[in-house]
Amino acid sequence: MGMKCVQCNTDNILSDRTRNSGRCKRCNHPFVFEPTTVTDKKLAFTDPFFKKAIENISSQNMSFFTHKQFLYFIDQKLKYRAPDNSWLFLYFFFSVFAGTFGIPFALTIFPSQFAVIIVFALYNLIWIWLGFNYIKSPEQGSRRRRSHAKNLQILGIIILVIGISGSLIFDYFPGYIVAITLGLFSYGLGISQKNRPQITGEIFLVNQAQSDKWLQDWQKVNGALEKLLPAPRQDALPATIDPEVRAYSFDRAIICDSDEIAQFLIANNVHFENNCAILSISGYPQSIFDTVIEMLRRNADLKVYALHDANPAGVSLVHQLQTSPNWFANQAVTILDLGISPRQILATRDMFVQQSQTMAQTARQLPDAVRQGLTAEELAWLDTGNFVELESFTPQRLLRVVNYGLAQSGDPQTNDGLILVDNAVGYGGGDVFVSDSFG
Repeated sequence: MGMKCVQCNTDNILSDRTRNSGRCKRCNHPFVFEPTTVTDKKLAFTDPFFKKAIENISSQNMSFFTHKQFLYFIDQKLKYRAPDNSWLFLYFFFSVFAGTFGIPFALTIFPSQFAVIIVFALYNLIWIWLGFNYIKSPEQGSRRRRSHAKNLQILGIIILVIGISGSLIFDYFPGYIVAITLGLFSYGLGISQKNRPQITGEIFLVNQAQSDKWLQDWQKVNGALEKLLPAPRQDALPATIDPEVRAYSFDRAIICDSDEIAQFLIANNVHFENNCAILSISGYPQSIFDTVIEMLRRNADLKVYALHDANPAGVSLVHQLQTSPNWFANQAVTILDLGISPRQILATRDMFVQQSQTMAQTARQLPDAVRQGLTAEELAWLDTGNFVELESFTPQRLLRVVNYGLAQSGDPQTNDGLILVDNAVGYGGGDVFVSDSFG
């Protein structure tokens, strides 16, 4: 297996890498990964693959990203490497085998057309079941699951063509009925799975510890990643702020439900580009938190945007901002829900939706004021333990959604529908929908 050196682009086959102790035969640069030694081949990749992933998530070193954003990104890259229609190719291969050996063998036991129909039906039922299991697999991304659903539709068409043609050639009416039944069943099953609102319960192929180790190993050999954000640090000592700056007040503020997202937005200059303050609900950045809150409360025209995960804590963020004395209780402040909300997840099929019993228990304990603001569908979604994290979005996609939301927030009452923000970008290559409260 060949692997190009990320330093000089020289192709090194396995014998080259082995002979040079895992280094490039031309420039002696060490290789970080050796795919041939990885037991789980789903996690086997090359240095150029990893380098490309870093370049993509950072937009060619233009955008900062968090450790968890990289985990989501590399996980999806690994999930999408295999061809979408691999099992359909296997179907064609084994169909030749079944037609050559299976049917003649069945005819030796039951020398009738009925034996052919039995083999045909059992064989195709097995492949329909296999395709359906691929769709249901929690290790499959949402886009890959829909691809498998499409393959079930293709399989249904193939069954109809082969079964009906064979039945007409041999003038066997029961074969015609079996082919129609199996073909329509496979096609209909594919349509029903492809059009499901949202498949939930996706799991990672990679865990956070493994992803972090890959990043650490990469940086030891290739240098520090400038755009990889460290864990947010809370500075206990307040920062010194010029009195002229303290006298100024922001017209807008984004309050995040996690320190990581607040740090991400600040690092990518969202506060400068949109002239807004950015804080987390836990008080990040601690060194200037009290000063910024004081500045915000002085502005009677302040607009506050709540940016959060789609989980119980996230859907409670607006309520917390409205009722907590540490925030904006008893103040005439406009608070807009910037998302992600369950209704936005339910409107698309391209999110990394996880499930957790802990989340389900927390959702059932939400305050009545929060639960009353959610639809029955949203409550059912949360009570099942579903959740989506903001860090599942790529940096480019998340920044685009936030900037769009801020730019469109001039008149939140102009439309109460859903607005298409993005298409074929970021995680899953799907659509991002936001309500007017999103901006």
